[in-house]
Amino acid sequence: MIINSQNTQSMQSKFLFILGFLFLFTACKNDSLIKRGDTVDVAFEKAMAMYQNEDYVDAADAFETVTRVGRGTEYGQEAQFYLAESYFKSRQYLLAASEYDRYISYYPQDERRVDAEFKAALCYYHQSPRYKLDQTPTRNAIERFQLFNNRYPDSEYVTQAANYIDEMRNKLAHKTYEGAQFYIRTEQYEAAIIYLNQTIDRFPESKWAARALVDQVETYIAYADNSILSKQQERYEKAIEAYEKFLQLFPESDMRAEIENLHDEALNKLQDVVTGEEASPEQS
Repeated sequence: MIINSQNTQSMQSKFLFILGFLFLFTACKNDSLIKRGDTVDVAFEKAMAMYQNEDYVDAADAFETVTRVGRGTEYGQEAQFYLAESYFKSRQYLLAASEYDRYISYYPQDERRVDAEFKAALCYYHQSPRYKLDQTPTRNAIERFQLFNNRYPDSEYVTQAANYIDEMRNKLAHKTYEGAQFYIRTEQYEAAIIYLNQTIDRFPESKWAARALVDQVETYIAYADNSILSKQQERYEKAIEAYEKFLQLFPESDMRAEIENLHDEALNKLQDVVTGEEASPEQS
């Protein structure tokens, strides 16, 4: 009985300790929240404390409150900026972009406008999906970074913005290139050539442009092989033209040997057509 009594007292003590801890925690938590009647400066200090403690979700709610009650004050301006920052750091990029844009609109002369515009563009970058999906956010991000670099050519962020643009243009090129691959696999050669041309012409600086030219030579050869005799010469010649374009644009490419082999194949087949050594015409 004595042992049971001691166990009971021990459990009660632990329960009271936990209850006391929860009470103190809740009291401290409540003290950190913005209350009705708090002045703007007190509300801002509470919001900033949450932000500094990396409690960005609650900080965003708090800064939003300050922007409402402190509109037209210095605290309201600071709260607007940190509202955008809180959304950004909590990875709520769509909301962050909206709040950065609001800050730029409200305070166009503020020295942090450059930071806000770069961060807004960065929000769109973070929304850019993998290449197989719809690339509207990617195009929006490219547009925002290009606009940023045009407005602030001397900014410390220009190189970083240019790198993001290159990365996202490569993604768009990849998507276009993969569109061509679908048509190649299904032997829809004209459609494939259109997509390969788009990859080359729209994204010549991307890593996919050289690959697209190699594929274009190969596709023209396959297209000619499956065409009626009267169309074969033209399509083998197109393959050779694509090879010559490759030499102009990518003379040092590591795909040079591969495209040389395709070029030789196109030349040999063209010669066969011209000299009449090809077999009887077949319907394409």
